[in-house]
Amino acid sequence: MTTVQTHDALLARAERADAESPLRGTRDLFDLPDGLIYLDGNSLGALPRAVPAVVDDVMHRQWGERLIRSWNEADWWGAQTRVGDAVGHIVGAAPGQVVVTDSTSVNLFKAVVGAGRLRPGRHVVLTDPDSFPTDLYMTESAAALAGLEVRRVHPRDAVAAIAEIGEALALASYSSVDYRTGEVWDLRAITSAAHAVGALACWDLCHSAGVLEVDLDAGGADLAVGCGYKYLNGGPGAPAFLYVAQRHQDDFDQPLTGWQGHARPFEMRPDYEPAPGITRARVGTPPLLSVLALEAALTAYDGLSPADVRAVSLSVTGTFVDALDELGVDLPLATPRDPARRGSQVSLRHPEAFAVVQALIARGVIGDFREPDIIRLGFAPLYVTHVDAVRAAVHVKEVLDGREYERPEFAERGAVT
Repeated sequence: MTTVQTHDALLARAERADAESPLRGTRDLFDLPDGLIYLDGNSLGALPRAVPAVVDDVMHRQWGERLIRSWNEADWWGAQTRVGDAVGHIVGAAPGQVVVTDSTSVNLFKAVVGAGRLRPGRHVVLTDPDSFPTDLYMTESAAALAGLEVRRVHPRDAVAAIAEIGEALALASYSSVDYRTGEVWDLRAITSAAHAVGALACWDLCHSAGVLEVDLDAGGADLAVGCGYKYLNGGPGAPAFLYVAQRHQDDFDQPLTGWQGHARPFEMRPDYEPAPGITRARVGTPPLLSVLALEAALTAYDGLSPADVRAVSLSVTGTFVDALDELGVDLPLATPRDPARRGSQVSLRHPEAFAVVQALIARGVIGDFREPDIIRLGFAPLYVTHVDAVRAAVHVKEVLDGREYERPEFAERGAVT
């Protein structure tokens, strides 16, 4: 079969898959430039069409006209827990267990210190040495302040390490998906092992919320954190979220005791009294424009089941991998081929990965680069189609075959890579 015939056959299959997809039509909920293949939703999600009108209303009516009255009239005060419940629906958490607040880094700090206080007398925290750097930095910082010892153990070895550490373990804190490779880790097994020795488990959902069937409640998670600007499409700097399982909330003693986490904030008492439930995880006044933008963004998930979203994610990423194979693209995959172990991204290795990504961007295929040699391509299934996947694979082949990445302009790095 010629390259043209292969291309045509791949596109025909992709068009059939898109026509039969349970997510067909969801791309229309997003504002994407014509002709662009956006494969960076695992870093910054695309703009949902519902967001601008809501932000405009917040700015011009709720803030501009109603001013401070909107704290009550528009329930600005309840936004963090209301939007938290919307996130909870996506990540498998019953209402009252998720709050949208602060950043992932800040929420992880709360979770680590809070876990240590929930398990007094225990001193070890386990985490992945290959975690996203903020997880490592904040875990180390929180542990130092809480008198805990951090041990870095790869997820593949975590279950055995937990059994060995035993009753000294306070917390196992792991990411659901490896941010570089897209590999999915078995957090249920890690959580079960932690519970067997009386410890807690915290899940980082930054690269899985909105694309995987997370099932926090069913999976037994104790704590979880995640961001709002990747697959949840809340916009740059969107607030993150924190999950505290219902069974721990009465005893969850988080270290950042701000006034909005107080039981009676408007009595302005000098001494702190934690609010009941998940509200105690709040700190200070939230960025309402961002919180309400995230709330609007989450409506893109209305009526969708996590199972369907996951199925399409696997189908689209599988289409991309198959297209690379059939087109004869010979690059090592950093992402597992096994669907059960693959998140919603495909990462490829190339010694000039940064330049390859820049060459793809110049062609209208936006992905990103991660050190040292990762071409990282995220497939947000609500707006990346099977046809996009095939066309992206063709662009990869043409960039490599034409050695376009050797052009000097593609070696120039900006502040953000």
